[in-house]
Amino acid sequence: MKNLFFLPLFLFCCLHANSQNYLQEANDCFDKGDYENAKKNYTLFKEFDGSKDVSAQIRQADECFRTLIAADANFKDKEYEKARDRYKTVLDINPKDPNAKRQYDLCVTQLNRSASSATVPQVAPANTQRNPFEPEMVYVQGGAFMIGCTSEQGGDCLADEKPAHQVTVSSFYIGKYEVTQAQWKTVMGSNPSYFKGDNLPVESVSWNDVQEFIRKLNAQTGKQYRLPTEAEWEFACRGGLQSAHYKYSGSNNLNDIAWYSDNSGNTTHPVGTKSPNELGIYDMSGNVWEWCNDWYGNYSSAVQTNPQGPASGSDRVFRGGGWNDGARFVRVSIRGSYTPVSRDSSLGFRLSCSSN
Repeated sequence: MKNLFFLPLFLFCCLHANSQNYLQEANDCFDKGDYENAKKNYTLFKEFDGSKDVSAQIRQADECFRTLIAADANFKDKEYEKARDRYKTVLDINPKDPNAKRQYDLCVTQLNRSASSATVPQVAPANTQRNPFEPEMVYVQGGAFMIGCTSEQGGDCLADEKPAHQVTVSSFYIGKYEVTQAQWKTVMGSNPSYFKGDNLPVESVSWNDVQEFIRKLNAQTGKQYRLPTEAEWEFACRGGLQSAHYKYSGSNNLNDIAWYSDNSGNTTHPVGTKSPNELGIYDMSGNVWEWCNDWYGNYSSAVQTNPQGPASGSDRVFRGGGWNDGARFVRVSIRGSYTPVSRDSSLGFRLSCSSN
């Protein structure tokens, strides 16, 4: 009888010891940048031992693994700026990664070398002012995708997200972050936002207000910034050609990537403080809704290329959900609309352009 009493205890101790070995191996692999084996060992630990939730570590290992693949491809193609930003994303998650650190330093060296080899002096035209605000943009390689109520949205789709249909968009650039109050004040000289803070997203701006901001910004910078089309916005939100087909922008775990009603504390938050999506873009789910260029209208089932929305209408589209919305309203396919003169403390924008 004594042996029967101790046998379950002995087996428990053996299993616990084995699971701890998996956890230690996973942590060691993660620190070394071996994310594939880190994810495998975290998964084994999770199967054998429920004493510690390692779901976040599994997601981080997966994100680092996918981001490194994209970064290495950029580096191979000599796209050093994109590679640098992606290696930096990995280092923000795992500062110990020796490969990401080495490759990041190589990118910086290459970029510095390119800058120092430029011999043409940059002379500003007479009697012009250069705007100190240049928004940080992310390149989105064009391609085809299904827009609207796709399978990962489950039963949460609303009527205006249907039918899902194929859209192709050309390559473009989109803001890495939502436009901040500091950036708005630099161009407009005022701050209409309800929640105040330089690095908070600007909000309480109408679609018409945004057009005036863009007009002034383009005049000062010589660029051609604009609002993204609804199709461009959703393509970028889903992660473009690198999409992992998440329900939200960058993850199925909403708390990792979004400020929304469950975690916002009823306020906006500084841009870029949650994890980015597959393209390195922040806050496309939650924080503030974002104006798009299109008039609002119903979807059709037709295959389209670079759709611009209806030719006219009464409301303009906005996307992405805000700080005061529940999970259903911060999905990648959620749509909203207001008149072009409407303002709201949960409604801002990010910029786009066809060339940078």
